[in-house]
Amino acid sequence: MANEDLAAIGLEIRDNLARVNDQIAAHARKAGRDPREITLVTVSKGISRDIMALALEAESRVFGENKVQEAQVKIPQMPAGPEWHMIGRLQSNKAREALNLFSLIHSVDRDSLAASLDKHARERGKPANILVQVNITGSVQQGGVPIADIPGFIDKISNLDYLRICGLMAIGPYPADESVLRSGYRSVKGIFDSLAGRMGESFRIISTGMSGDFGLAIEEGSTMVRIGTAIFGDRRYK
Repeated sequence: MANEDLAAIGLEIRDNLARVNDQIAAHARKAGRDPREITLVTVSKGISRDIMALALEAESRVFGENKVQEAQVKIPQMPAGPEWHMIGRLQSNKAREALNLFSLIHSVDRDSLAASLDKHARERGKPANILVQVNITGSVQQGGVPIADIPGFIDKISNLDYLRICGLMAIGPYPADESVLRSGYRSVKGIFDSLAGRMGESFRIISTGMSGDFGLAIEEGSTMVRIGTAIFGDRRYK
């Protein structure tokens, strides 16, 4: 890609990031919250290293990847400094590689995955930071633990010494109207609040909201939003 093309894309990404950050702040204030409570995860799946570097220059500091295989190629090519999150579904046989790449795993929803992460974290001598994925849509393909089963699932995996449960993650229904989205995200906040008193200081993250609905998610309690399209467009920069 020509340098002048990269320069133009860099300006567009910088503008998009500024717009997203302004919107995050506006929705946080609308909900009576401090915008600094919200972490922006820049979703970089399918994005080339050159374009990701432009987002880093524009002050993206946390990146989210969906596939271990893609991240294994891209992350070593990037400068040191960014924080990397695994936001896609993770197979148990990829747990070791994921822990070598990511500081936070967003999508823990199975006993087998929790046990595998605990095993490899124990081998490393360092706890695995995880979020429990909540299924608020009923879609099996989406993954996640049904809301009614969340307390029991968390009780079970809390016995694994090398898992640090940092909060909850959910994917909103799509397409859906505002009332359905709000209801789903409100239910995640409700289950989070019901658990927080007994989970300790590390339990502080609600990862909900993406490019099309992050404002609603913030108003309903999200502390972490995962945004790709609103920053990178329609992935034309692969």
